[in-house]
Amino acid sequence: MPDIRLKNQHLLWRAGFGPMAENIENLSATNPKKLWETLLKTSAEKPYKINTATIPVSYKNDMNADGIKMKPAEVTKEQKQLMRKQSVDELKNLNLDWLEVMVNSKAQLREKMSLFWHGHFACRVVNSYFSQELLNVIRPNALGNFGDMLHAVSKSPAMLQFLNNQQNRKGKPNENFAREVMELFTLGRGNYMENDIKESARAFTGWTYDATGNFIFKPNIHDDQEKTFLGKTGNFNGDEILDIILKNPQTANYITKKIYSYFVNENIDEANVQYLSARFFKSNYDIKKLLDDIYTSDWFYDQKNIGNKIKSPVELLVGIRRYLPLTLDNPDAQLLFEKVLGQTLFYPPNVAGWAGGKSWIDSSTLMVRLQIPQVLSAKDSIDIRPKSDDDVNMGMMNEKRIKLGKKAAFSTNGGSAVIDWPMVNKNFEKTARPQLSQVIINSLLQTHARINTTLLSQYLNNESRESFIKSVVINVMSTPEYQLC
Repeated sequence: MPDIRLKNQHLLWRAGFGPMAENIENLSATNPKKLWETLLKTSAEKPYKINTATIPVSYKNDMNADGIKMKPAEVTKEQKQLMRKQSVDELKNLNLDWLEVMVNSKAQLREKMSLFWHGHFACRVVNSYFSQELLNVIRPNALGNFGDMLHAVSKSPAMLQFLNNQQNRKGKPNENFAREVMELFTLGRGNYMENDIKESARAFTGWTYDATGNFIFKPNIHDDQEKTFLGKTGNFNGDEILDIILKNPQTANYITKKIYSYFVNENIDEANVQYLSARFFKSNYDIKKLLDDIYTSDWFYDQKNIGNKIKSPVELLVGIRRYLPLTLDNPDAQLLFEKVLGQTLFYPPNVAGWAGGKSWIDSSTLMVRLQIPQVLSAKDSIDIRPKSDDDVNMGMMNEKRIKLGKKAAFSTNGGSAVIDWPMVNKNFEKTARPQLSQVIINSLLQTHARINTTLLSQYLNNESRESFIKSVVINVMSTPEYQLC
């Protein structure tokens, strides 16, 4: 039976990004239900908008540098290149800004759910402002009503552009948007017919956007004829199609199963999912109530559900930074880690998002994962060789080989940091030296198996209590066991 500390760490890793240095010591004395109530309370307020990206000036003002009104067709090749570079730079900064929110925000539940929905409504566009505004749709709705979020995401310029709905017009329907809405966002494959795709695509004709990110409905290219969709017939528009989808219990089942797999266990317990799904549907898709059902259940804390999940790259990086208060020498190094580990925010591999699970780990990514704590703490050297996809590299392919560490490129691409060790040490002031190693291990690992303390002791620094704590933390974070939560 898991003890209270392990239960609380389990909750913090699944409903957030792990314990923060300030609360590690208190996790053995906090009731898990009280901790859950705290997570709800701290995420209750509407989040502030992240305003990193801007509308390109040539679009926003519709003027060139001389104040002459321009048409989009008059934007020069050089201007397009500059705008693309601006978007790449802003996406990089947007990525880093959101990481900072994940690390430092008290609204851990909201940001963790936002990361989940970021992968569920996977979208990859060059326009940084569109990407930002999609995030600013997801974050306020992350704990709200799934139906409201579905409608809002479906009208976001980022999603409409990514799935080509600006090409969807009467007489020449583009089915991409309609197909993915059902296959990946709501019903799941096998729960609709090919004709349902064709008919719903007609309903979404006329849904488009302007250059400044506003949703536009163009009635002149909308198909206003009768359509038959999921057994219902009428002159449906796009909103009505989404409402029909939401009235289908299979949508609640699909979303519940995906949330269960992400936050509880990839091995689905059908009885639990059916119970949760029915209540989710009955609540009219209240996301917070679904999460409450999960995190207040006894089975959530079953041993089989603890320590069975491979941390995503973002979860790993954010979790390390929450446990170790630090100031990075160069925050951009996080983008390199994301790239090499396979999860760059705002750059999902495809519309299905990141596969997760065992796909996070292979021989090369595991080695990088194990070295990150050493790089952060000791400025050890690590070689990173990004693949030749400059969109995902965010313009950082100037060198064929990028090194994080104390070698030549360290000053510009270094991944080291200044760590506030006194804050970490404070959590273990009451722990006697003989038990210190095991107590630290217990605060870091969620797995049933424990690392060999005799072997670990060979790598520890015994010069002082502070050095000992530092070496235990860094060495345990550098184990395969730490990759699980």
